[in-house]
Amino acid sequence: MHVHFIIHESYEGPGALTRWISGRGFKQTCTRLYLGDALPSQLDFDLLIILGGPQSPLTRVQECAHFSAQNEIKLIGQCIEAGKAMLGVCLGAQLIGEALGAKFEPSPSTEIGYFPIMLTDKGLSHSKLRHFKHQELVGHWHNDMPGILPSTKVLASSAACPRQIVEYSELIYGFQCHLEFTKESMRELVKAGFDASLLASEPWVQNQETLLETDTRVMNELLFVFLDSLVESYKKSQADENMIVISN
Repeated sequence: MHVHFIIHESYEGPGALTRWISGRGFKQTCTRLYLGDALPSQLDFDLLIILGGPQSPLTRVQECAHFSAQNEIKLIGQCIEAGKAMLGVCLGAQLIGEALGAKFEPSPSTEIGYFPIMLTDKGLSHSKLRHFKHQELVGHWHNDMPGILPSTKVLASSAACPRQIVEYSELIYGFQCHLEFTKESMRELVKAGFDASLLASEPWVQNQETLLETDTRVMNELLFVFLDSLVESYKKSQADENMIVISN
């Protein structure tokens, strides 16, 4: 299994996802856009994980020279055509939605910190989330949320955001929330962009001490088991495709 990351900023990296990859013996490659890396021209990976960042799908190249929403959306479209598995986190989830024709929207509230998400009825019956309790504490750092289509399944929400986990297909998911955060990655994020003035005006923003001290191991494991299930779905899709080719 070959996992490729799109990383927008140095301070918003894979976090606990590197532990999942090394623990399974998977191959890992990445595009570090903040260093000027080009997006992959060859789709020689199985799972594409598009991480978050301070940008939005409306951010122009004039505002952020290393970020092109249109180029990423084009790559996502190619991956959809090729039958790749995909997970978008935060900005990544919004870009996947855009590639499918689902426009991102502002979230009702800014959400920064560790707050519970609640599974919807569809989430409670979903095979890839069967290890989740109805309510789980997870990380957040966002102002927007991914768009949805009539076919999109909203699997989890929070008090501040109605679209926390969405399923676009059996191989394509968007997580507005951050289950990949670790204490170490949170330190980098806080150092790069925490605005303490938000505490006075935003009810869903936690103080710096809470951000830095919250234990993430439970939510990390939730993410790992979800990804294990996604990998199995991808392997099955590849096996089914091979059977069709052989039979023809």
